[in-house]
Amino acid sequence: MNISVPVQPARWPGSAFVRRLASSPTVRVSARRLLSAIPVLWGVTLLAFLLLNALPGDAASALLGIDATPAEIRSFSIKLHLNEPLWTRYGHWLAGVVTGNLGTSLASPQSVVSIIASRLPVTLELVIYALVLTFVVSVPLAVVCARWPRGIIDRICLVLSMASLSTAPYVLGLLLVIVFAVHWSIFPAIGYTALSTSLTGNLDTMTLPSIVLAIPLIGFYTRFLRADLLEQMQSEDYVVTARAKGVSEWRILTRHVLRNSFIGLLTVIGLNLATLIGATVIVEQIFSLPGIGYELLNAISNRDVPVVEGIVLVFGITVVLVNLLTDLLYGVLDPRIRHVRSRS
Repeated sequence: MNISVPVQPARWPGSAFVRRLASSPTVRVSARRLLSAIPVLWGVTLLAFLLLNALPGDAASALLGIDATPAEIRSFSIKLHLNEPLWTRYGHWLAGVVTGNLGTSLASPQSVVSIIASRLPVTLELVIYALVLTFVVSVPLAVVCARWPRGIIDRICLVLSMASLSTAPYVLGLLLVIVFAVHWSIFPAIGYTALSTSLTGNLDTMTLPSIVLAIPLIGFYTRFLRADLLEQMQSEDYVVTARAKGVSEWRILTRHVLRNSFIGLLTVIGLNLATLIGATVIVEQIFSLPGIGYELLNAISNRDVPVVEGIVLVFGITVVLVNLLTDLLYGVLDPRIRHVRSRS
């Protein structure tokens, strides 16, 4: 008697990896955050579209100038499809976004994607440079202030922090230009040198703008981190245990307390990112940097709706991704957060 043995179908070699990936808590958290960001991004672009169309004038009048006749403006409006209803134009733009097409600039034949691709690296370099300067200065200052609270260094940092937070970016930028570009001639006042052209020239043109962005952040992060360090040094049980074992105050502060305080600092960085990106618009205008903020102001002046919508969308995606990265870094700094998340 012949006994037939059922043949199991061959499994795809990567199926086990896909199952492990799908069951990963990190992947699930990332997927939920990205899906919840879709209506947020849609709302941001819709609000920007409505606000831009609520401004007086239109793109045809802004691009043709004050000498254009009504017939020329009407003809140019039809060419730019500005005669179509508001919701029709937004629907066309939104349909293009779904397919990966952000449209074409009304002021030039360039696509919005190419404009953003050429401008975005300048803004990213400016933001990263400012954040590096912020960490290099604020973390050591906060540690020193927490080690000797109410000392001379702590009091000086308090005064300087309040001054930095009270000064507008455009005022701070003009002061730095007068001191370091006009009086001492250390850095150029305006202009930009690409990183691929000259590393030294690029750093020269990006240092002053980055300092303008970094100074308010240094003041805020120093006070925030100093307060968190002091709170943990005075109230946490693991600090008492370390002192009982004879561990020095410096070692407790720098090896244990500082790492735990970075969790709160990461939260503040994620929340302040939108403000930092908004400040780049002003700083790039002051120093004539060809970044995405500079392009955004020009697009608003020209009522270039596709460019404004594309830049707003990129800003929104950047904020969402950075906040997602911040959330994932919590588990790196504190394994207990990752353990709780995996159980949930």
